[in-house]
Amino acid sequence: MMYRLIADAAMVVHFAFLVYMAVGGYVAWRWRRTIWAHLAVVTWGVISLTTGVECPLTVVEDWGRRSAGLQGLPPTGFIDHYIEGVIYPEEYANLARLGVAILVLFSYVGYVLRRQ
Repeated sequence: MMYRLIADAAMVVHFAFLVYMAVGGYVAWRWRRTIWAHLAVVTWGVISLTTGVECPLTVVEDWGRRSAGLQGLPPTGFIDHYIEGVIYPEEYANLARLGVAILVLFSYVGYVLRRQ
């Protein structure tokens, strides 16, 4: 039971992390200091996407699932399991990534403009 809770908690935190990556720049419009946290999250996202380095949250969830006797995450990871092919078709993965990049870019432009 404990392992399942760990896996579920890691999944929830992972989803929250992805939402924050997409819209955290807008949060910084109100709470300016959060821009540093958002820059760190975006940097991690870019590194993970471009190098294929595995996210620690994926590792924790997979471990929790397997330790609970459940099927682990597929080798392709969290996004392929929960998002691609579920929220949008796999063939639109690059379009979804572009959409997130545009959201982040606009949030940063707005952040700079609001400073003036």
